[in-house]
Amino acid sequence: MKKFFRGFILTALVLAFAATGSHAANSISAGSYKAGDMVEFSGKIEPGQDLYIAVSQQDMFAPKDTSGVHEIKKFKKAYEKGGFTKETSIPPLYYLITNVPEKFGKVDKKKFGGPSVLLGKGNGIYSTTMFYLKKNFNDVDAQARAMLGPIKSDDQWNFFRWANENSYGINTIVKEGNRIGKVVIFSRSVIGDQSSGNYWDKGTNVKLDKATGEYTVSFKSFRHTPPDTQFDVYVNGAKIGDYKIEKNGYWLTKGFRYMNPLWIVIGAILVGTYFSMIGAAGGMLMAAFQVLVVNTMGPVGINAANVLKPSNMALTLFSPLGSFYRYAVVEKRVAWPVGLSFGVGIFIGSIWLGKYVSAVLPMKAYKEWLAVLVVIMGIKTLMEMRPAAMAKRKNIKAMTKKFNEEIAKAKAEGRSAEMGSIEPVKTGLTDYRFKFWGEEFRINPLLFAILGLAIGVVSRSFGIGGGFLLVPAMTTLGALPMYVAVPISLIGTCFSSVGAFIGYLMTGYLPDMTLAVAIIIGGFAGGMLGSRAQKMFSEMTLKVVLAITLFFLFFRFFKIEIWI
Repeated sequence: MKKFFRGFILTALVLAFAATGSHAANSISAGSYKAGDMVEFSGKIEPGQDLYIAVSQQDMFAPKDTSGVHEIKKFKKAYEKGGFTKETSIPPLYYLITNVPEKFGKVDKKKFGGPSVLLGKGNGIYSTTMFYLKKNFNDVDAQARAMLGPIKSDDQWNFFRWANENSYGINTIVKEGNRIGKVVIFSRSVIGDQSSGNYWDKGTNVKLDKATGEYTVSFKSFRHTPPDTQFDVYVNGAKIGDYKIEKNGYWLTKGFRYMNPLWIVIGAILVGTYFSMIGAAGGMLMAAFQVLVVNTMGPVGINAANVLKPSNMALTLFSPLGSFYRYAVVEKRVAWPVGLSFGVGIFIGSIWLGKYVSAVLPMKAYKEWLAVLVVIMGIKTLMEMRPAAMAKRKNIKAMTKKFNEEIAKAKAEGRSAEMGSIEPVKTGLTDYRFKFWGEEFRINPLLFAILGLAIGVVSRSFGIGGGFLLVPAMTTLGALPMYVAVPISLIGTCFSSVGAFIGYLMTGYLPDMTLAVAIIIGGFAGGMLGSRAQKMFSEMTLKVVLAITLFFLFFRFFKIEIWI
């Protein structure tokens, strides 16, 4: 009996030592890290084995977890075709670090950029490579399948692949992408050593001595990991521990990014100044600022666009207000009948018609056909500057001449140039006439009310003010000078912003409040600066700036990414 107890105690001690040794053999360098820090793992596995380290966010996400109206519809279409269900859950942030990534997929070519309506799905004007996960879970060999931690089934693998390779999935669930330039190609998921030369492996070091089984691994944590996110770590299928990612900067709750609000204010000042000077593209440029600089995303389960758009409304509403007092009260440069008729049309289009049209139009093709319209307007704007075109529009030519003479005189006398005021001649629903710098102009308010309906639809769809369509329309169709077109467009963008914002609220989408407040402050200040700066430039210069803006938007809508 004594021998039995001695043997039992000895066996228990050996097992306890073995368990302790096994735990000590695989370790995480710290219990917590700041977002963006290097995370390190080290230890020992069985000699001759390959290494699989699964780093998985503890909080899982399933399609049923979203509260977004549009996301519910999008996920339903995705899981009906994609081999998963609304109950299927995956970790939004998940990394498999291994010396044999080829067991889970392959590196292949990826075409991207350019108009899909012309190039077709899967084609593009740019070429790169990306890591494609295997299409079926059973295509992964049995040993490797057992190393994925919480991903254990066919439907999880299908959802995981969709979320990491589909742009909508990355912008809605994962929030972290591998980029070429500023374009997200796919999400960071299966990672190898950076010696591979693959851009998705950059910053990751995997050292494995197969003879002894000893390894050390380090990889850079996602710079915008939400504060207090917990991760579980699995080494070759066995959980070895967990760690936490802590806050690293000012966290935008809905923007889902770390960003100093001061940079947002500065960006909004620049965009607001530009917007108030030419009356166009403020919303689109602010959207580009959010995408390229702030990188606005959204809470897990809400698509980035549905946070970016309502946040964007802050600029297209408050930047006009910053400049409007000067245009309307001080300089009396607002053609009210045209501005109000346009405003009513755009309000109806943005708050009512927009939701129906954007629901049936495929957004990808919609943007690309809009690009065609934008570039036509850009070409038309440039053509208006030809001497022959100016000669046909004698009133604008005469007005421009008088204004240029005033600028030259003001500079010689060391004072600010005087802007002309609107002098109404006749007011009617279809016939409004006014004088500006002694020249008479005529315009149809009803026509611009109808135009406003169409622009309101565009405004609701993209989260923009619509001025980039209105200003060239007024200068081409209405034959108005830029000095008159800009204040009118600002009335319209105020109406469109209010209408679109109400529309977002009605569907349950809220802006990131820090982002919105920073944009309001910057946009209002930029609006006041822009209204003063406009008088420093000639009609010709303002039209050149407008044309350049339109061509920029053409490249943006057509996905000809000029920053690559």
